[in-house]
Amino acid sequence: MPYIANTDADRAAMLATIGVANVEALFADVPAQGRYPDFALPPALSEMEILRELEALAGCNDPVNSHSSFLGAGAYRHFIPSVVRAVLQRSEFSTSYTPYQPEVSQGTLQAHFEYQSMLAGLTGMETANVSHYDGATSTAEAVIMALNIASAENTRVVVSPTLPPQYRAVLRTYLQGHPAEIVGENAPPGDLDALATLIADGAACLVVANPDFLGRVYAPEALKALAEQIHARGGLFIIAANPISLGLFTPPGEYGADIVTGEGQPLGIDLSYGGPYLGLFATKKALVRRSAGRIVGETTDAAGQRGFVLTLSTREQHIRREKASSNICTNQALATLTAAIYLATLGKLGLRKVAELCYHKAHYAAVRLSAAPGYAVNMDGVFFNEFVVHCPQPVIEINRRLRTDFNIVGGYDLSTDYPHPAPRMLVCVTEMHTREEIDRFATALETVASR
Repeated sequence: MPYIANTDADRAAMLATIGVANVEALFADVPAQGRYPDFALPPALSEMEILRELEALAGCNDPVNSHSSFLGAGAYRHFIPSVVRAVLQRSEFSTSYTPYQPEVSQGTLQAHFEYQSMLAGLTGMETANVSHYDGATSTAEAVIMALNIASAENTRVVVSPTLPPQYRAVLRTYLQGHPAEIVGENAPPGDLDALATLIADGAACLVVANPDFLGRVYAPEALKALAEQIHARGGLFIIAANPISLGLFTPPGEYGADIVTGEGQPLGIDLSYGGPYLGLFATKKALVRRSAGRIVGETTDAAGQRGFVLTLSTREQHIRREKASSNICTNQALATLTAAIYLATLGKLGLRKVAELCYHKAHYAAVRLSAAPGYAVNMDGVFFNEFVVHCPQPVIEINRRLRTDFNIVGGYDLSTDYPHPAPRMLVCVTEMHTREEIDRFATALETVASR
């Protein structure tokens, strides 16, 4: 916002309006020792000097484009068509008014409505809201929604151990002080039969990532069987999905998901040091009034013309707090708009092409890395754009040498989240990687192992 100085007359008028003689009297309730603390700030700099200092600090960062990066684990480097930023930066969008007053924000509401429509189609669900902060919060909100729907005595939440660790951490934070019991995190990773056993005695919900954090993609038939089991026990089936993968694989709505969540960052949003991102949330129409966030609907105005309105917004700032389905605020609408522009730009065929490139390049990389002496890749089952590599040395050491000797950012070290006798690295490949990059990565790993 621009700096607007107040004149002495402005300040005097404001003080008189609130009945205070001077500024000192305005802060009389603040203890004297705290009114003018000594911040020990360095001497003031000119604009030219401060810009030079900020540029020097920015220069300490390494842009992702300056490396060959094979790091994913929830945040992915995809190509963003230039039209996405071109439309996003138009003043109609960047200065759009909040959608709480539909008569002055029809453009924003229509953009949100289009986003909802595309997300519903992508996930195979009947409706979608206008997003949450990120994939972790949207998944936690889905669990809260399931607990609100379940009977009072049904408080078990079954969570797959390969749901992203960050999602599980946020979920535990959400449920502090709640009688809910979280189970499943200690089950064997990837074992759907173990999850079926855990829901045998009933659960408010079952949460599964597909693809999961380790890159594995589960067969629709196996997930449909889980959906039927949890439904038979009165619970909801929640799927956390990578939206790019849905351009290639069966949408969750077709194998029985009640709620679909996920991280929307791959849909045209920069890595941006980890945020702000976009929490995807889609559900069945029968459950829409129990969902969190806001939903935009299409209607007609008094003249019979097409219009848009904030149809549902079950949050405490709009209704009584105790009646709200959630007290979360939705994310910045600009991230939602970014995803809408990206999806509209690519279309069905474009999104499928991106997904196919990710899939085939990842499989090429898996074959190349499995041939590197000392490394092994489990090629059983289906994976999308990430896979696990067994390494001959600690991953932290391999990644250090990849970075310093080859200007390569290696994969994610799984040792903290999934302890295992052998060091393991989660490698990510997207459409951005070239064959030459992948070959150079394989060669670099061979060199590191041989030293």
